[in-house]
Amino acid sequence: MKLMMLVGGLIGFVIGLVFGLLQGSPWPSVLWRASVAACVAGWLMRWWGGVWVNSITQVYRERLEQSLQAKSPSPEKN
Repeated sequence: MKLMMLVGGLIGFVIGLVFGLLQGSPWPSVLWRASVAACVAGWLMRWWGGVWVNSITQVYRERLEQSLQAKSPSPEKN
């Protein structure tokens, strides 16, 4: 999760920096907006990463359960 938060922060900072420079804002304003964008993007990536990992874990468990059910012998009906 730390990696996802760092990646999100880096992406947010770059996006905030680029948009601030494209608007022609002064440097203190650009850095302030980039920092806020880094914080928000980091939190969002952390949340999304958690949802993603939980979904992958759930799919893995379901597939494991299905494969175990397929391997177990079913009771024969007379």
